[in-house]
Amino acid sequence: MKAPATRKVSKAGGPLREKAQLMSSSEIDRTLVRLAHEIVERNNGAAGLALVGVRRRGFPLAERLARKIADIEKVHPPVGTIDITFYRDDRSTSVGEARVEHTSVPFSIEDKTVILVDDVLYTGRSTRAALDALVDRGRPRRVELCVLIDRGHRELPIQANYVGRVVQTAEAEIVEVHLHEVDGEDRVVLCEESP
Repeated sequence: MKAPATRKVSKAGGPLREKAQLMSSSEIDRTLVRLAHEIVERNNGAAGLALVGVRRRGFPLAERLARKIADIEKVHPPVGTIDITFYRDDRSTSVGEARVEHTSVPFSIEDKTVILVDDVLYTGRSTRAALDALVDRGRPRRVELCVLIDRGHRELPIQANYVGRVVQTAEAEIVEVHLHEVDGEDRVVLCEESP
């Protein structure tokens, strides 16, 4: 078994130590297959669906889900990405007026069922910001939330419609989702601040 490695730094500035692997590449893939089937079943097919991934890791997850839905239904739902930077309630007020957004929703969301896709659901604040950013682009018929990991500790009354895995965590722990498109590997790890 691979020894835990120091990866990033915490928000407090200390190094993070990998505590446990929560999901392997194959587990992520199997989970996405299941989530795609759940989305298709709940929506009676893929007609009228659109997937919007929260930048950064929500977007590749949305693309993968769309491909899996297309494998099931032979209809590839449109996929977009949304940047929530300027919608966050913890954004510094010193940020200038320049708005460099990495949002691309190249289709109308009007009267569509939009599946909002993110990697980790934690306090719910990122999801609230994503909803604000989404409705700035139109009025969907319905918005459903799909997350790979739900780690609890909600601060807002937000719940996912589709959950890959529920992971009980301490508030001091951090769940890192690594995706090949962003990180060069597929796995989910639980980290903690090194002493």
